[in-house]
Amino acid sequence: MEWKEDNFYITDDKSLADIDFIHQSLNTTYWAEGRPREVVEKSIDNSVLLSLFHLDEQIGFTRIVSDYATFAWVCDVYVHPDYRGKGLGMWLSVCTVKHPAMDVSLQILATRDAHGLYEKFGFKARECMYRRKPFP
Repeated sequence: MEWKEDNFYITDDKSLADIDFIHQSLNTTYWAEGRPREVVEKSIDNSVLLSLFHLDEQIGFTRIVSDYATFAWVCDVYVHPDYRGKGLGMWLSVCTVKHPAMDVSLQILATRDAHGLYEKFGFKARECMYRRKPFP
């Protein structure tokens, strides 16, 4: 799938993704700092990746982990700081929730700081349990 707006586009074609950009970007975040490149590559291989581009330069991305039937998890949502505040995160979120991988009854995500954005799409804060293991 692909969406276009002015000089920006979003695609789920993984062959266009800039893995170096994704890995470097994730390592600047609170949720993925220290994630090894091999883990980033494996996570992309096993999920839907939406890449956000300005002309031919990747400037953002998000992943969807889905069974395409009952469950989808939105994760690793990122827009480069130079492009924040321009509505691109909102557009990336719109495209994410419209993707067929999200056509399931349970959609989840976790965030420390973007509750207002995701509440616009019907997400609600709830408690959950999780277990975290260190990277191999």
